[in-house]
Amino acid sequence: MSIEFLVATAVGVMSAAGIYLVLRARTFPVVLGLAFMSYAINVFLFASGRVVINQPPIWGKDVTAYSDPLPQALVLTAIVIAFGMTALVVVLALRTYLETGVDQVDGLADPPGQKPPPPEESAVLGPEPAAPPAGEARR
Repeated sequence: MSIEFLVATAVGVMSAAGIYLVLRARTFPVVLGLAFMSYAINVFLFASGRVVINQPPIWGKDVTAYSDPLPQALVLTAIVIAFGMTALVVVLALRTYLETGVDQVDGLADPPGQKPPPPEESAVLGPEPAAPPAGEARR
């Protein structure tokens, strides 16, 4: 079994898992699916560059073979973009859940008997401070 087969299989499995999770009805699996798809794309871009070991990344007059630095630069850029995209999607999903009370992608509630409890503000903001006893004055 060759390393090319293993890398291609890994890209295929991550792509399939990402597509499956993106098509789910809940927001958290959608976020995970987007992450899997971005990982699959990063591995594909990195593998397409044909990394050459012990070769300089820049061409020179005395160099006969060199490693192409473009795929590595593309993957680094894609990692940063994927991180920002994931953070944005998580915040949007959390905001949608707190406003609608459901974590469905389409915003519709679950069938009767399966509805989750409405979100509480204390889940995000933390518990409210305890009030002082009735007889004590505030300082």
